[in-house]
Amino acid sequence: MLEDSVRNRAYRKAIFDNVDSFKGKIVLDVGAGSGILSVFCAQAGASKVYAVEASETYKIAEEIAKENGFEHVIKVIHGRVEDVELEEKVDVIVSEWMGFYLLHEGMLDSVIVARDKFLSANGLMFPDSATLYAAPCSVPNMFEDWEDVEGISMKSFAQKLRHQASQKPVTAIIKSDHILAIPEAFCWFDLKEVKVSDLDTITVKHIFVSTKAARYQGISIWFTCTFPSSVTEPVILSTDPDDEPTHWKQTTIVLPEEVAVEEGEPVAVEVNLKRTTESERRYNIEVTMLDPNEIDHPEYCSCYMTKCILAKAVLKKYENNEFDN
Repeated sequence: MLEDSVRNRAYRKAIFDNVDSFKGKIVLDVGAGSGILSVFCAQAGASKVYAVEASETYKIAEEIAKENGFEHVIKVIHGRVEDVELEEKVDVIVSEWMGFYLLHEGMLDSVIVARDKFLSANGLMFPDSATLYAAPCSVPNMFEDWEDVEGISMKSFAQKLRHQASQKPVTAIIKSDHILAIPEAFCWFDLKEVKVSDLDTITVKHIFVSTKAARYQGISIWFTCTFPSSVTEPVILSTDPDDEPTHWKQTTIVLPEEVAVEEGEPVAVEVNLKRTTESERRYNIEVTMLDPNEIDHPEYCSCYMTKCILAKAVLKKYENNEFDN
């Protein structure tokens, strides 16, 4: 992850754009790892940085702090943030806690615990919000790429790949032109308010409208995180397919069989994320294909179904005051 320059630049910019939030302040770095974020905070003028790391990587954090001349500012603590005690409240919590599709193998639970234990009443969190997105997509490397391999059909092999993918979502880069509809922001977390119980189950039903004639082959999920700022535009760390790739890539749930869709066609799905019973840091994802006729469409749905065309026409007349008084 240290080689993820997108991640590193986002945190560095967010911190240095807001040096007044760090200068002379007490900072807690949850899951400090190598300590790179702790050093950023110290460079920005923090008076004390508590770098909490549960793994043996804490030794590297100690070395990095000393190497950069901040061993008297950065105090590395070996332990789980749930178990450690600090001698004071902190002004800022910084953490790179995100996992694949934000939550899988992530550390948000630990950040919430740290917030409730250590953050002062007016303290800041970097980042302070996160959003999950989803969209239908094509996944050609699970379908058409195997229809002709040097003149040989390997569709049966592709079926085995898809069966394997049905047991575990695929973490890989999705090209932006393989996204088939306007993405839906289906979950938003305010990190100053979210509770651990809010993360147990996340469910959304949505009508996507295909923006092109294509082969609908999966649902892709990704996230953004936003950092607080009182001076500049907030920094956003994005794993959107349109943006520069990160080590998180995108997470795709591959359909067992593809569906041909037309431009303007409604695609109705339910996405359910639920913690596993085996580990609180792991999630199961279920995608259910729904009948677009059986669920409510949004008020301004742009699909080609007659009811939505009529509803949109009526709403447009109201907006333009075209109805007779």
